[in-house]
Amino acid sequence: MKKIKILIVLVLVASLAAIAPTKPTLYLIGDSTVKNGSGKGADSLWGWGTVLPQFFDTTKITIENHAIGGRSSRTFLTEGRWEKVLSKLKKGDYVIMQFGHNDGGAVNDTLRARGSIKGLGTETEEIDNLITKKHEIVHTYGWYMRKYINEAKAKGAIPIVCSPVPRNIFKDGKIEIPETGYPVWAEQVAQSTGAYFIDLYKIVARNYDAMGQEKVKSDFFTQKDHTHTTKAGAEVNAKSVTDGIRLLKKSDLKNYLL
Repeated sequence: MKKIKILIVLVLVASLAAIAPTKPTLYLIGDSTVKNGSGKGADSLWGWGTVLPQFFDTTKITIENHAIGGRSSRTFLTEGRWEKVLSKLKKGDYVIMQFGHNDGGAVNDTLRARGSIKGLGTETEEIDNLITKKHEIVHTYGWYMRKYINEAKAKGAIPIVCSPVPRNIFKDGKIEIPETGYPVWAEQVAQSTGAYFIDLYKIVARNYDAMGQEKVKSDFFTQKDHTHTTKAGAEVNAKSVTDGIRLLKKSDLKNYLL
């Protein structure tokens, strides 16, 4: 009788586990402005994705930051990093993607060979990659972004495109808003695919403008460059991401915010 009771309990536990809702995962993909180095603040540099979990109820959602410094929309794919994320994606997961800072580099050189073709079109360039020594067909920024979006959707996941965060470059006391380039292309590719879009560039720019050029320079960036943020700067950018999430009217991701 005791064995039967134990068996019944085990069956009930297994049944409850089978019907319990699976906790969704929010995957982050991008470059060093999302995750700098190992994500532990080396050289006082931080990406916004590293501090983003502090704005979420992580008992209800898991956050995995797969961003890595130096990568473009192209090399995040060609290095197999997207495939690792894609293999784990399940229905109801989220993917926030932010690329563009490194896409403007050379398509083929011996230094990085990471650039994508500018724009959203279907143009290609065939190369013998000077770094990988492999033959490669290089596509546009838009092509790579559409691939991430469409493949995430095919898995039942929800893609969210972010425009890249602005650099510490002011003009007449304000962050200049570009009329073309990656912030604009990010929005256009999201619109064309039906993905959610967070205009992170403009949200952060407004925050920087409100705080003033001197504070942004002294508190949010080191003297090393105008792209990578301190922890305080990363927190401003992460908060800006959450502000953008709250503006996504039909997205349930806002329900996991603190």
